Formats: sequence, structure tokens, C-alpha cells
Amino acid sequence: LLERRFKRERLREEAPYSIKALQRDLHLKRPPRRIEAVDISTIQGSDAVGSLVYFVDGRPRKSEYRRYRIKTVEGQDDFAMMKEVVSRRFGRLLEEGRELPDLLLVDGGKGQLSSALEALRELGIEDQPVVGLAKRLEEVYLPGIPEPQNIPKGSASLRLLQQIRDEAHRFAVEFHRKLRSKRTLTSELDSIPGLGKVRKEALLERFGSVRSIREAPPEDLQEVPGIGPKLARKVLEHLRGEDAS
Repeated sequence: LLERRFKRERLREEAPYSIKALQRDLHLKRPPRRIEAVDISTIQGSDAVGSLVYFVDGRPRKSEYRRYRIKTVEGQDDFAMMKEVVSRRFGRLLEEGRELPDLLLVDGGKGQLSSALEALRELGIEDQPVVGLAKRLEEVYLPGIPEPQNIPKGSASLRLLQQIRDEAHRFAVEFHRKLRSKRTLTSELDSIPGLGKVRKEALLERFGSVRSIREAPPEDLQEVPGIGPKLARKVLEHLRGEDAS
């Protein structure tokens, strides 16, 4: 029994093969057991957000995921947005005295990698391992090396980077869509006389999107507290641009 328990504990302590492969392929000093990844999501600079996902031994730890609304960048500037998110994340880690990750993965190529490194330098962090993974050709970039790393397609290390990058992208897009939907709903309903904040929030809670409200019959809108027959018709006329009766 003690031997089996010791074996289980030893396996938990050992890094998975993909982590060891990543250490080898990226020439890291230690196994990157704790990996953070950052992605940016925006459409022409609007509702720009950043996401951060956290993996331990190749597995997501969702309690450590973070979302960021871009605050300091106007327009479409992915590099500046990446710098802002990395700066805010690592600034907070330093402020709270928390451990830095074994590896930071940024979604993008040389430009995004340079932006992340600039943010770290401004915080006085010089030895943080960072890697960029560019989507188009799935190329891996390391600091100070202009050419992508020669990591075989389908290798365990590249698959792990892709998995983490894809999760960061999914998380960012999900947040971006949520903000965009909420903004669209608010802006389209703001100009309807007599609706008010409470009724708008009630409609949002009941239907979830402008499209669902637009497609609903007047009777369904009347089930929402505070929405009578007259206001239901007014809302649908506004959203559909036609007579809702």
C-alpha cells in the first residue's frame, strides 16, 4: 500500500511528457508546468478585450482565468492591446507577491511577442520565458530569434501550445461577443420611449438578445413585468421597423 501511494505521489510530481518536450523544444531552464496564455479579441477596435488562461501540467485551471477590457488603446492596435494586458496581469502578480508562470504564451507572431516583452521590461521583469504562436502557419517565435523555431507539426509540444492558445482565443471571443451583444441590446432599446432601465433589463434577462426580442410575438413580450400590450407593440415596431400588430 505504501509503495503504491509513493508511486502515485511520484507520478504527480513528475511533469507530463508534453511539458518535458516543450522544455526541450523551447530551450527552457525548467519544465513549464505553469503556463499562462494571452489573447486579444476585437472587431475594428470596438469592444476590445483580452483574455488570460492558466494551465498546470497541460490542464486548464479555470479558476485562474482572467478577462480584461482594453482601457488605454483606441482603434485597431493589437500590439498595444497585448502590451496593456500583459502589463496589467504581471503588474498585479508583482503587486500581490505571487509566483510568475513558468511560461507566457502570446497569441501572435513577432509583433505580439515584442509587445509582451516590452511590457515585462517596463515592469523590471527580465527573465520571464515568453513564446509567440502565430496562427496562419502555426509558427513558434522566441525572444531575440527572428526566424520561427523548427518544431515538427504534430509534435507533443506544438499540440500543447495550440491547445492552450485555442483556449485563450475561445475565452476572449466569448467575452467579446458578450460585451458586444450587451452594448447592441442597450443601444437599440435606449431610443424606445417609455421603456426605461428596469424594463430593458427585464427584457434582456428574459430574451437574452435583440434578435430574440425582434422575433418574439407581442404576447411573449407582455409576459415580461412592466411590458403591457401597447409597449410590446412599440418595442417590436421599433426593432422591426414595421407595424407589429
